[in-house]
Amino acid sequence: MEGTSLLTAFGRAFRTPDLRKKLLFTLGIIVLYRLGSHVPTPGVSYPAIQQCMKNAPNTGFLGLANLFSGGALLQLSIFALGIMPYITASIIVQLLTVVIPRFETLKKEGQTGQAKMTQYTRYLTIGLAILQSATLITFAQNPTALFGPTCTNILVDDSIPTILIMVLTMTAGTGLIMWLGELITDKGIGNGMSLLIFTSIAARFPVSLWQIKKQQGWFTFLVVIALGFLIIALVVFVEQSQRRIPVQYAKRMVGRQMYGGTSTYIPIKVNMAGVIPVIFASSLLSLPMMIAQFNSDPANPAGWVRWIDNNLVRGDHPIYMILYTLLILFFTFFYVSITFNPEEVADNMKRYGGFIPGIRAGRPTAEYLQYVLTRITVPGAIYLALISLIPLIAFKLINANQNYFPFGGTSILIIVGVGLETVKQIEAQLQQRHYEGFLR
Repeated sequence: MEGTSLLTAFGRAFRTPDLRKKLLFTLGIIVLYRLGSHVPTPGVSYPAIQQCMKNAPNTGFLGLANLFSGGALLQLSIFALGIMPYITASIIVQLLTVVIPRFETLKKEGQTGQAKMTQYTRYLTIGLAILQSATLITFAQNPTALFGPTCTNILVDDSIPTILIMVLTMTAGTGLIMWLGELITDKGIGNGMSLLIFTSIAARFPVSLWQIKKQQGWFTFLVVIALGFLIIALVVFVEQSQRRIPVQYAKRMVGRQMYGGTSTYIPIKVNMAGVIPVIFASSLLSLPMMIAQFNSDPANPAGWVRWIDNNLVRGDHPIYMILYTLLILFFTFFYVSITFNPEEVADNMKRYGGFIPGIRAGRPTAEYLQYVLTRITVPGAIYLALISLIPLIAFKLINANQNYFPFGGTSILIIVGVGLETVKQIEAQLQQRHYEGFLR
């Protein structure tokens, strides 16, 4: 910025009446969301939950879901499921556009088709919320799977009517979160769902850092803080990095008007997949652990159950790290391949008279785009894998408990991504009112 600080820009944003109203509305929804994360579900003993949470594991899919709910999952609050059912539903609907022709047609219909896809996502979210709340309550009836062997009972009443009320409450909580997120998108600033996830993760940072200070002392605490700033700077650099492929549009006469003759570019980000591969990899690695918990005999567990317990439960185990890395690499390429279609982009360019300088239109353009996409995706996939392994490596190097190490993997990717996008939206609002904005 030219002589204008970020704080001054925020001051200008709050001095603009309609923008101030949007910002305050967004903050109000976020406060309401955080309050709901601490309201216990009927039938749950809040003191017992707080006691059991001290020894709760926080790895795998369970740790990811607890991260996205801001700690509400393991507290079994009314917002216990958080935004996770909506994320899962959105991913499933997006993947189905490749498989189901009806979904692919809706995707091409513009705003009308997108509204229909959103409706399908909402229905699937409620269905997944019912399934996940029932599964969570099943675990709560035998809480050793959630909190470890020291926790034996967290439910005040486990009768069928109480369990049905708990399922209904958690499902309604997910529906309310979905509605709050859409309210922020419509009447506030930024993407509502992303901001709620951002809030949940950011709410865990002070607790995580303080636990590191208590367990490891000031030196390790300061090392983690310095490492965190370095990681954030690197993530911001990579997330902003992109390959711009120049596109030239030829001049053409339509009636008496001349169109075309302009130059633009196709931006291909280094990390096109975002945080989706990390979510997929964590979810898939958690499945064997969940199956083992349902099939294991504590007195005499089977051989495959012992192997899973020894190799796939601990996040710092070499086998876990290797599988985690390979899955992230695979899902990065898989997700990029279904979200960016070089042939479709090449056909659209040819239809509107666009071409890449030095490349023939049609199939050669599609092959060139595929070549560039592959070269960009390789470092992007490696970057995602390295960022995701940071908490596991930190556990080994500085002995900082990976359950509390906040600067790595999913958390940093979401914090930085959502933060950058929200700042850009506020900047765009300021520029519409002839202010300088943030990014200069």
